[in-house]
Amino acid sequence: MKKWGKLSLTLLVAIILVIASACGNKTNNNSANSEASNNAAANATETPAATGNSELDALKGKKVALVMQFNTGTFSSQYVEGVKEQVEKFGGTAQVFASDNDLAKMSSNLDAAINQGFDGILIDHGQAGALEQGIKKAKEKGIKVVVFDADVKIDGVPVLQQDDQSMAELTLEQLAKDAGGKGNIVKVWVAGFAPMERRQVAYKAFQEKYPDIKEIAAFGNANNPAMDTQAQMEAILKQYPNKGDITAVWAAWDEFAKGAARAIQQAGRTEIKVYGIDMSDEDLQMIQDKASPWVASAAVDPKDIGRVHVRTLYKEFKGEANDPLVVLNAVYVHRDQLPAEQVSTTQLSQYIEGWGSSTQNYEDWMKELEAANAK
Repeated sequence: MKKWGKLSLTLLVAIILVIASACGNKTNNNSANSEASNNAAANATETPAATGNSELDALKGKKVALVMQFNTGTFSSQYVEGVKEQVEKFGGTAQVFASDNDLAKMSSNLDAAINQGFDGILIDHGQAGALEQGIKKAKEKGIKVVVFDADVKIDGVPVLQQDDQSMAELTLEQLAKDAGGKGNIVKVWVAGFAPMERRQVAYKAFQEKYPDIKEIAAFGNANNPAMDTQAQMEAILKQYPNKGDITAVWAAWDEFAKGAARAIQQAGRTEIKVYGIDMSDEDLQMIQDKASPWVASAAVDPKDIGRVHVRTLYKEFKGEANDPLVVLNAVYVHRDQLPAEQVSTTQLSQYIEGWGSSTQNYEDWMKELEAANAK
């Protein structure tokens, strides 16, 4: 009996040890499984949702460089907003390289974007001589490039531009109508920019069509344009001090229109009307101000320009054909079309048909890509 008791006790201890070991293993396994589940959840959070479409999944995480000749004024800032907004909706990132209106710096920025391994490059303004060598280098490295408002002609590189002649015609015709087909005008314009050159074509046709509208002064400077225009316009107002000496100002850029309007308003010469091109929130506030001489502008929504620029690049990423030239349709905005209360460009579509609603180069698969990145 005594021997059997000792044996029983030994067996009992062994059983207890086996059970304890099994429980310990189960606890460890549960902890390991829990940790694996947590890691999987974390990874799922870090990884963008898959679309189920391998072509679209390959478009996620693209790095886009925006190389700008200048980044001046609210128009440019809203254009940049449009670029960044659309890139982020597509699951990518965008970085701006501003060149301070220095073409040598712009060329250097383009080289930097190429060397830093961006997937695509958006170019805003610039001149062919400063850009073409860099663009060709980017192409050789397989980097996609899309240009806006620069006179670049390279196979396989789409170019976007506003309908510049149409915008100039819209504002100049309104000027002629309001002036009764006669009067003295000041032109604010600068050479050397592709969109300005296209607007000048329309201006020359306007001069031929309305010989009784005389140009009495012309100037323009792209460096610090609003302040420089204001200073030069103040000098011209002193040169022509009498009411009726100047009928109107035609400004080929909104930064020029701002400066001219401020000079005229401060001088109390609001019988002189200003007609401009381009539109931003700041511009719209000035046009809505009944004390401002700036009464009308023709423009494309700057955010829309940024969005279309990005969409065109993503078509290049996907291997889809783009038109060599993408022309952005403009609208005309006159003070008489606007409400008494102040509105922003995001509300402008309520009053101006065609504003802020461009679907140019917006493909169905882009909606799927946006939806996947919104998850």
